[in-house]
Amino acid sequence: MVVVLFIYLLSLACWLGGMVFFIAVTQSAFAALAKPEAGKFLAVLFPRYYLFGYICGAITVIFAVFLCATRTPRLWWAISALALAVALGLTVYAGAVVRPRVDAIRTVTEEVNPDPARRAEFDRLHHLSVMLNGGVMLLNLGALLVTAVALTPRG
Repeated sequence: MVVVLFIYLLSLACWLGGMVFFIAVTQSAFAALAKPEAGKFLAVLFPRYYLFGYICGAITVIFAVFLCATRTPRLWWAISALALAVALGLTVYAGAVVRPRVDAIRTVTEEVNPDPARRAEFDRLHHLSVMLNGGVMLLNLGALLVTAVALTPRG
């Protein structure tokens, strides 16, 4: 059981830590590079970011469900599994649905006189992506908190 808990916690920590690190990378990219180059750099990085989220998310959900089935208090493990499943769903939606749509119109940010409708669509999708990723972070933090409660003696 120690190995299961270790893998679960490691995956959750990596998923959450990867998101925090990615925030630092995106901010640094726009601070150090011209806007078009930063956008190109991030366009290459985003698929890897989401793949990392898919892998860590799938591992945490699988292990959270296993822990829910095998450990008490089941309610806390079930809450954690639910939060992580929703977080994984949001990650998949952001990476598989929103990101390709953002990529398709990303060049609008480089245009001198962009089409207002395309620019508005980019801004809307970018905002949606930020909100989805923020939601994933909050759900992961919640799952981590619930996990800590589940692991206490009184659970």
